[in-house]
Amino acid sequence: MLGVGRRLPGETPTSGGAIDRVLVAAGARWTRFAPMTVSWTESPLAGIDLETTSPDPMTARIVTAALVFPESTLDRGWLLDPGVPIPCEATAVHHITTEQARTDGVDYALGYAEIREQLERVWALGYVVVAFNASYDFTVLDRQGQRLGYPPLIHGPIADPFVMDRELDRYRPGKRTLSALCEHYGAVLGSAHDAGHDAKAAVALVKILAARYTVDLGTLTPAELTAAQTGWHHDRQEDFAAWLRRKGRDAEDIDGQWPIRTA
Repeated sequence: MLGVGRRLPGETPTSGGAIDRVLVAAGARWTRFAPMTVSWTESPLAGIDLETTSPDPMTARIVTAALVFPESTLDRGWLLDPGVPIPCEATAVHHITTEQARTDGVDYALGYAEIREQLERVWALGYVVVAFNASYDFTVLDRQGQRLGYPPLIHGPIADPFVMDRELDRYRPGKRTLSALCEHYGAVLGSAHDAGHDAKAAVALVKILAARYTVDLGTLTPAELTAAQTGWHHDRQEDFAAWLRRKGRDAEDIDGQWPIRTA
């Protein structure tokens, strides 16, 4: 686990003071921590990824987390003891066992506090945070925070290559997993389901998408990008739910909220 006392890129001893909270379209919970009136592509990027105990973000607990900075060497990583047994299905994905987490992981409440503090500091410094399938990671962070007594997570600007790709190349056949997108766009993915490698790959994908779809993405401010993805994800999920219903299939589990699910 990397310490939390190190200064982030662009941070001064007095930065990250009062937080200016504003609302954006589509009911998204969003915080404008710093003035952002230029294109999001001119903002610094940080990537985040979580590996957890469950594919259900409403109940999953964090096992590992990474916060990476492509323009610096201040990457941070955490291994947490989730306080519950890690199912064998989850271990098969990220290779962390219950015994390893209990032996080497930090206390869950302490680890969560460090992750959340660093995430909020990054937004306070004007970063756009990149997360692949962001509605999973930020829902986990929100739900686990509330379980531990925190207020709901108020997020800053987010870039999600999963949502971007589905909108901007919506008719391309094939899978839309992180590994599939990295192969399609030529981004480097180290060890899949390693939080640090996944976060770095997500940042690489966002940069590639920004360069390829300059007309669609390049003029958006961080606030506009976040709001746009909220709408793209909602519309895509609504279309998918409608398709399932036409096929006589259950669509109850399809959720259009992004980047944080509330139910």
